[in-house]
Amino acid sequence: MTHRTVTAVADDYVAALAALDPSAAEALGQESDLVIPDLSPGVFDDQLALARRTLADLGSATETDPDERVLRIAMTERLTNNIALAESGFTTRLLAPLATPVHGVKQIFDNLPASDADETARLLRNLEQVPTALQQYRQTLTAAADQGFVAPARQARLVAEQARGWGDPDVGYFRTLADDAAGVAADAEAMSRAGAAAAAACVDLAHWLETEHAPRGSAQDGVGREFYQVTSRAFLGAEIDLEETYQYGWDRLTALTAEVDQLTQEISDEGPTAAMETLDDRPGQRLPVGPELVTWIEDRITSSIETLDGTVFDLPPEVRNCEGRLATPGSGVIYYSPPDVGLTRPGRVYWSTPPDADDAPVWREVSTVHHEGVPGHHLQYSVTMTQDHLHPWQRYLCHIHGYAEGWAHYTEGRAESWGLVHDEGERLSVLLAQRWRAARIVVDLGLHLDLPIPADNGVTSASQWSREVGQDVLVTVAGMDRHTAVFEVDRYLGWPGQALAFCVGARLWEQARDAARQTMGSDYDEKAFHMTALGLGPMGLDPLRSLLTERTVR
Repeated sequence: MTHRTVTAVADDYVAALAALDPSAAEALGQESDLVIPDLSPGVFDDQLALARRTLADLGSATETDPDERVLRIAMTERLTNNIALAESGFTTRLLAPLATPVHGVKQIFDNLPASDADETARLLRNLEQVPTALQQYRQTLTAAADQGFVAPARQARLVAEQARGWGDPDVGYFRTLADDAAGVAADAEAMSRAGAAAAAACVDLAHWLETEHAPRGSAQDGVGREFYQVTSRAFLGAEIDLEETYQYGWDRLTALTAEVDQLTQEISDEGPTAAMETLDDRPGQRLPVGPELVTWIEDRITSSIETLDGTVFDLPPEVRNCEGRLATPGSGVIYYSPPDVGLTRPGRVYWSTPPDADDAPVWREVSTVHHEGVPGHHLQYSVTMTQDHLHPWQRYLCHIHGYAEGWAHYTEGRAESWGLVHDEGERLSVLLAQRWRAARIVVDLGLHLDLPIPADNGVTSASQWSREVGQDVLVTVAGMDRHTAVFEVDRYLGWPGQALAFCVGARLWEQARDAARQTMGSDYDEKAFHMTALGLGPMGLDPLRSLLTERTVR
């Protein structure tokens, strides 16, 4: 019997996936006119069947070089956990206030250009598919619910609220999109009709979620230990001790709180809140929501690149082009969108400011821009996408929260030692971001597993977790506004285990770095470690730990 190579199995997988998922087609360099995915139940079934076949094929595939061994290890972990997610019902029941298939449909238009008639014609054809895609996902959610897989009712209502906002006939996302594109479209009336239809489909989805789907979901937000073990393992690509991790989160909170208290005392003797207000009121720290905020984002990223290139990293030319953008106001979060496969569209850092915000205190977001831009997500994605020895699946399709968020959080923590933090306000931004991610551990685990809150923890006097207690903790430890804290907690409840990816992932990167430094002694080179580690490509944290142990940098 002749066995195929690992590369051949991966090639076949991506080729088959390309027929089901436009992002896989893009990874193969196929220019798709329509990039709105098919979200119907049959496609989810086909993707699961393909993952099972490919996992079986990998087991008998042959390796011809070390790169194929890495590919097999990475792909085996990812397919195994993706299958577990699908079998648990998580994949087809997914509703949460961030990064669900519903959000994916909307976000496609953030990256579709519309500067001339040809581009707007393509945008129009995709816009016309929005009602179909949303109807297909309704069918998928219904089929999953009929099998007993349904998200908690709160998640359905949250997505309904967002979808209704996107569908506002006057100022909603799709109305605004169509109006902006109509000016250069060959058929302005068709663009307007498509925008109105997409907006109406969002409103219809919102009504259906609230009146038909939410009543099928549980009033209980937490998912429990069995489900949480599946989702946390998939988000991390690692098996962890949940109780030990919960204690680690509290230990991190205690240590970081002491650092925050010491630093804020230097700024104001009236406590941390007064210190933050003092920094907010300093000249130049509040910028209006608009072009000045975008310029600030881009200037920070450019400065980081100039400081790090050639010293801490060897950066590919592609990393030098990263845009700042303002997203639709609402969540109050900053997020990253990678470049396209052909690197014709740059990576972008989006800032979704809170509703009705006229300005933003930028000192608070210095660490977040490091996380989303450079040396965080933009750097990691740019390095990954320019590694010719990696398979296209590794470069473009392997997305693991623990790996990517862990890297970005790890680099946040190193930013000051790399010369990216310049004053006490920026140092406080780093500490608050670190404390926020530590708080994510205890809030997420506490809410989903109903774990007790330890007495005398220095953060909250509550003894049991609730949604409101989680919000209070985030306001206290991260200095965030209440609106953003509400969004954050609801996000954790909809993505059980994802919140661990940041601090737990960073913990792995720190352990790997320390092990390499101890082994190499005076021969340890930080830049060599980083470039070797990133050169392995994205993978789950357990296999990454094993491979980094094997490949001590020399």
